[in-house]
Amino acid sequence: MLLIPAIDLKDGRCVRLRQGKMDDETIFSDDPVAMAQRWVEAGARRLHLVDLDGAIHGRPVNAEIIHRIVDAVPDIPIQVGGGIRDDDTIQAYLDSGVSYVIIGTTAVTEPHFVSDVCAEFPGHIIVGLDAKDGKVAINGWSKLSHHDVIDMAQHFERDGVEAIIYTDISRDGMMGGVNIEATVKLAQSIAIPVIASGGITNMDDVRKLCAVEEEGIVGAISGRALYEGTLDLAAAQKVADAFSAN
Repeated sequence: MLLIPAIDLKDGRCVRLRQGKMDDETIFSDDPVAMAQRWVEAGARRLHLVDLDGAIHGRPVNAEIIHRIVDAVPDIPIQVGGGIRDDDTIQAYLDSGVSYVIIGTTAVTEPHFVSDVCAEFPGHIIVGLDAKDGKVAINGWSKLSHHDVIDMAQHFERDGVEAIIYTDISRDGMMGGVNIEATVKLAQSIAIPVIASGGITNMDDVRKLCAVEEEGIVGAISGRALYEGTLDLAAAQKVADAFSAN
């Protein structure tokens, strides 16, 4: 299982939000490129970048910084989300060297868009499903839809997405532990990989996820825990590798 550091971009800086609230942020760095290099030097094998401003505005806002990060760590797969709502944006990111683009709000509001881009950009599309109490949230988590997260995941699996990133937004940024039960339930309902996100706080959470990785959980995104030091990336990846080897 991969431990994937999150770099959330807002106003050109690396921040973390609590429960996705744009007015409840902690700034961790004014230099996101240096932060990306730091995580790669610590052993990251993939990076998770989110354009938070883009998610709110519905278009890329921090794309220039994302391109600089890709150039700075060219050998590391990078997945990018936030404000990706048309073919041109996907093409521009892939042309810049991004490995995967994450479709969030548009996947829910315009489901046909996912099937179209999976056909156009096979192997590069991930859908991010952010949920609370089993329902999918959209528009930067500001609105809860009536869509069931498992139904949506199964739909996108049929469309041909590479993976589902599942975030329990009630846990995200709260350092309260990952929602293992909901993550496993989702993973068991689909055959494509699931990447866990939200609430991963310490080594116990990593071990709990590793214990169920055979259900189809291939990665875990962590943000605040890495930045605040309650989780050591190199040590966590070592534990995950040991689980996979057994």
